[in-house]
Amino acid sequence: MKNFKKTFAFIFFMLAGIVLGAFIAYICSGKAYVGWLAWGKNIGIENVSVDLYVIKFSIGLMIKATISQIFTIAAALIIFAKTCKSL
Repeated sequence: MKNFKKTFAFIFFMLAGIVLGAFIAYICSGKAYVGWLAWGKNIGIENVSVDLYVIKFSIGLMIKATISQIFTIAAALIIFAKTCKSL
């Protein structure tokens, strides 16, 4: 149970950092002095289609990483390390 709590807390902090970073990037996009926080790149495989005559499927995964998400994920990792020592 102890390991489950720590894993759940880690996933929560990571998702919180990703969502908060995406929100900050959305807010800062187009602003003069903080627009650099919204700069990012798409990483991944756009779309791969496989046709086996009987089955046809497509696979794709794209992740957009921004500067603000990198900062908030780093902050989430630091907060996780400080707050979840006793779990």
